[in-house]
Amino acid sequence: MPEETIIIGGAGHAGVQTAVRLRELGWAGRILMIAPDADDPYERPPLSKHFLEPGSPDTVVPLRRPGYFESKGIERRRGRIERVVPSTRYVLLESGSRVDYSKLVLAPGSHARRLLVPGGDLAGIHQLKTREDALALKVALRGGARVVVIGAGYIGLEVAAAAAAIGCETTVLEFEKRVMNRVTSEPVSRYFQRIHQDRGTRFVFGAAVTEVRGDGRAQEVLASDGSVYPADVVVVGIGVVPLQELARDCGLRVADGIVVDHDSRTSDPDIYAAGDATRLIDAHDGTNRRLESIQSAVAQATNAANHIMGSPSGKREVPWFWTVQHGVRFQTAGLRDPGDTVVVRGSETEQFSVLYLREGRLAAIDTVGSLRDFNPGKKLIAAAIRIDPQRAADPAVKLSEAAVDLAAHEV
Repeated sequence: MPEETIIIGGAGHAGVQTAVRLRELGWAGRILMIAPDADDPYERPPLSKHFLEPGSPDTVVPLRRPGYFESKGIERRRGRIERVVPSTRYVLLESGSRVDYSKLVLAPGSHARRLLVPGGDLAGIHQLKTREDALALKVALRGGARVVVIGAGYIGLEVAAAAAAIGCETTVLEFEKRVMNRVTSEPVSRYFQRIHQDRGTRFVFGAAVTEVRGDGRAQEVLASDGSVYPADVVVVGIGVVPLQELARDCGLRVADGIVVDHDSRTSDPDIYAAGDATRLIDAHDGTNRRLESIQSAVAQATNAANHIMGSPSGKREVPWFWTVQHGVRFQTAGLRDPGDTVVVRGSETEQFSVLYLREGRLAAIDTVGSLRDFNPGKKLIAAAIRIDPQRAADPAVKLSEAAVDLAAHEV
């Protein structure tokens, strides 16, 4: 009888965590990770932060120590899965070889959204997703260079911070009306815009990029209002696109992401998916979201392995994200909604928090420059506890003490 095999398509955070968890739970069969990367699996968040700093090493942080995968009997193969055949449970690789599976876990991740305008493929236009991307950008960022960053989300602002610190003449073009518009509220946007401007970065809002011009290399960026921005370096940070084509082509349900449930199951009982490429849909609690988050990827991978092994699902984690810009750490937990009541806790200076209340309960929290409120906030979100807005706005009151009914909960 052939050995049972679990194939994992992808070797990022989700793929690695799936393999690790399977071995922890006692899977004795074959585990085969297939991914196109030549490098050992590594951390991605530092690429837009410390990696770009002058004098920082060009090395990346591995997800596991050297020799870990070999010691656990986890096979790794460089290549791409070209086709999945669910009816007979096998995959075809780009090499032409066929590998049968007992279970398949898709963790392909995402790719950086491209700038689809005339000149969008000129040399000198950078995106940031891989170590190779970061190395190329690091070489390009030199003091005095004119840098145009398109997009004022996490990646765009982290790159802008690095460029300004290096001494580049930095301009950020953003289609929306403020920085990080999709992920936070006006108080946090104002604060981060200010610290960037204090270090010389220029912002242009409502800027729709229509063209990039240059003689074989990007030299200027044009906006819809006719404005022209000279550029030696152009950085595009306008989001990512889930790699869902493989899943779609084999008949799995996709909807701007591979559709999964809370156990990371796809529409095929023998195929799971985890990470940036997925969309979690649960009709029971109304969840319908796609998250680009390492914490979410790891949780989904853990749930996939648990379900394969018949172990209980892990507890539902409160989604959280983080960024560091000009040395200021911003962390957010939960998912805000534009209709939430916004409560600023403290003044908009070096350290403050912003609370988002929905029907009187804490739905999300942003912390700027301080971690004091972050963990209590996560617990209050998970417990869906009602909050007294006036007490919550007072930084002298512990956030846990702003709960309306402390006796009924331990926070």
